[in-house]
Amino acid sequence: MLLAADYPFLDVMFSMFVFFLWILWFWLLFTVFADIFRRRDISGMGKTGWILFCILLPFLGVFIYLISQGQHMAERNMAQVQARQAATDQYVRETAGSGGAAGEIERAKNLLDSGAISQEEYNAIKQKALAS
Repeated sequence: MLLAADYPFLDVMFSMFVFFLWILWFWLLFTVFADIFRRRDISGMGKTGWILFCILLPFLGVFIYLISQGQHMAERNMAQVQARQAATDQYVRETAGSGGAAGEIERAKNLLDSGAISQEEYNAIKQKALAS
């Protein structure tokens, strides 16, 4: 039976440290694999080579990949973040709508210029937009 007295504090700390390193290793491994699969600048054979290298010689493969591709990994991550941010901004612009009274007046002016509405209708839309 394992009692607290049988497992001293430093052993607990060492076990926690080893567990932390184990989690860190898997995080690094998943990050490298995700980057390898996400890359568009190498062929399937290049990706296969990196994956085999990381599987057959895990520590060496991951560390060499991080050293040789670390800067490019950061650039690819930044590009992905910027693309997602641009997509989010575009979605918000499309979803948010017209932009208030100025947008309504602009749409009414376009309708007036195209002849779809009369000057009186334009004035009414403008007054309504400015009143709200």
